[in-house]
Parts: sequence; C-alpha cells; structure tokens
Amino acid sequence: MSEKSKKSGKKKYYDNISVGNRTKQTVHLVTQHDKPRMVEQLIENSSNKQMVVITKSKRRADELSLYLNAKNIKARAIHGNHRTDEHEAAAKMFNTCELNILITTDMILKTLGLPDIQTIINYDVPTQYEDYFNRLILIDGAGESISLVSPDEKGLLSIIEMRMKMQIPEKEIEEFVAALLSDEGDAAHAVKEKKKKPRHRSQSVKKVTKKRED
Repeated sequence: MSEKSKKSGKKKYYDNISVGNRTKQTVHLVTQHDKPRMVEQLIENSSNKQMVVITKSKRRADELSLYLNAKNIKARAIHGNHRTDEHEAAAKMFNTCELNILITTDMILKTLGLPDIQTIINYDVPTQYEDYFNRLILIDGAGESISLVSPDEKGLLSIIEMRMKMQIPEKEIEEFVAALLSDEGDAAHAVKEKKKKPRHRSQSVKKVTKKRED
C-alpha cells in the first residue's frame, strides 16, 4: 500500500476495473502502416515526457526505432536480442532522463525496472488482455496509456473494455493526416471503416462475443 493510501485510510486495489478507472486512457484509430507517423506526432505533441512504446515483436521495435531516429527523434529499441548489460544501460538512461523514448516488448518491459513512466503507447493492442492491465499497473494511475488501434485490433480492444466495464475514450489528432493507402487490403479497410458508425460501448457480453464472431 502506498503512503498516500495509508494516509487516506483507503486500500488500493489492483483488479482490472480499479486499475482501469484510476488510469487515464485514450484510443486512436489508425491503420497499421500509419502507426509510426502517429507515434511521431504524439511525441512531438508531448513535452519531453518519459514515454515507453510497446510493440508486439522485436522486429517492429527495431523498425519504429529506425523510423524515429531518421526523423531526428532520439529513441532506443531494447528487446530479447540485446544483452543484459544493454538492457541495464537503456533502463539507466531512461530513469535518469538521458533518454525519454524507449521502445520495447512486454516480456522485456517487466524486467527493466522503470518507476517513472509518464506515458505508455500501446503500439500494438496485446492479444492477451492481462498484458494490457500489467502495462497500466506500471503507471499506476499517475501516467497515461495511449492505444493505437488498427481495424484488425478492434476485437482485442472490445475484450479489454469488457474486462474494465468501460469504454476507453477515442480521440483524434487534428494535425495528423493519414498517408495515401498503398495496398488493396488497407484501402478495403479504410472504405469499410468510413461506412461504419462510431464505436459504441457493448451492452452485454453476448453482444461483444457475437460481434467478434461475425
């Protein structure tokens, strides 16, 4: 229990609903190929916050790091292909604010020991909802969680929202302009999404399940 909780006499709970209710969360709907550019925009809109970007694979972490560095944004990818001493060096740089953008995976994030994360960017919605709540616990109500959700990840988002019994607010970045679609698959998704109505909170578990099965 934290000192603040002791003083208030209130016990801090770490179930999905409690963690979700006390943590600021937002969702940005974006196609997969636009995610690097949206991360770039989010970083530019922040005032040097200590940010951790979580990807689902080492390859995506490396690709995003290369992209950001090419845009003159100092970011470092750290994952299972790096040595323990590299993990420790990256964590030290982040904790001393020498580095404020760290890109990693869920598996490595658990081992780094980063107590002062201000913003977590969920570059990929985790396939296991437990991983999402583990990410929230790392910022423990004091930071912000931002999820970049592609059309294919909406089902995963629905499961997370169902577990929290709340809908995460959806936001748009006014200055962000989506890139021209480069393949038929993305184009098809864009047309389909344009015709859809805005997201609505599911009224029951049955409706969420049925929607994911269709």
